[in-house]
Amino acid sequence: MTASSMAESSMTGASSTGGLRRALAMGAAAVALAGGVLFSAAATTSAAPRPDGENVATQQIDRGERCHVLHRHWTRVWHPAWKDRHGKRHPGYWTRVLHRAHLVCRKPLT
Repeated sequence: MTASSMAESSMTGASSTGGLRRALAMGAAAVALAGGVLFSAAATTSAAPRPDGENVATQQIDRGERCHVLHRHWTRVWHPAWKDRHGKRHPGYWTRVLHRAHLVCRKPLT
């Protein structure tokens, strides 16, 4: 090694163990990244929505009750006028709320 290369390596902080440490750190980062990708792929696979035929909420369940599927629908909800803590009056307003499909059961008359 020449004096100029030694001075250059001491200025940059490079040493023979520095390269090994950097390689180990890069390898550990690559393993952690690959593990995160696999974990996120598994999470999205399990969180995927099921087809309508497998939807537990809409299956006909024989409970001795009359059941039917109430399909998803919108309802309008009125929010009444109100005053905030400063005394300012806010007028009432309508919003629309989406209700998901669900099973509605009522017991038969006995």
